[in-house]
Amino acid sequence: MIKDINRYIDHTLLKANAREIDIVQLCEQAIKYNFYAVCVNPFYVELAKKILSKSNTKVCTVIGFPLGQNTTETKVFETHNAINNGADEIDVVINIPKLLEGDYNYLVNELKCIREVCTDNIVLKVIIETCYLDKDKIIDATKICEEIGANFVKTSTGFGTRGASIEDIVTIKNALSINSNVGIKASGGIKDRNFAEELIEAGATRLGTSSGVILMN
Repeated sequence: MIKDINRYIDHTLLKANAREIDIVQLCEQAIKYNFYAVCVNPFYVELAKKILSKSNTKVCTVIGFPLGQNTTETKVFETHNAINNGADEIDVVINIPKLLEGDYNYLVNELKCIREVCTDNIVLKVIIETCYLDKDKIIDATKICEEIGANFVKTSTGFGTRGASIEDIVTIKNALSINSNVGIKASGGIKDRNFAEELIEAGATRLGTSSGVILMN
């Protein structure tokens, strides 16, 4: 059993019907279990930051979520706004059609613009949504993330056709340069401790899950 699995977990609530009371509960659970971060929609960043201000838990939010098809300018504004409201970590959805079309210049330019906003130790994770990609596209997306200086490659939004898989993690890990500092965030469908530990053993360094409490218990 992996020790300190709580410090891998981004305790997540991104549902459309999540109310303030639900975010408060999420943050209280994060404090209780000392999760690494909570992941909430941008509207709730200020609330989460306030609740977690005296804890070790970071505040993560999502940008261009869940489809990734906002304009670059919109994503950049969202990122600025989230950081100003207290976000410590940014999970941005890559432009999936541009990835599928092979327009890698667009992706590099967009992600560089967002990376430039993430100063002062703001962590940037890029969601590549592996459910829509073949192995070659996962490799290409991973290399783009590494090129633009992302801190993590993240597998999924949780709103696609499937979540993370062991194969995804292995593919991403093998696509990264030797001694790369880029982490891997597995997300989507992580509902039990065994699967969570398998993902970590395959190479995941962070887990995005709404089942953090279940994993701990």
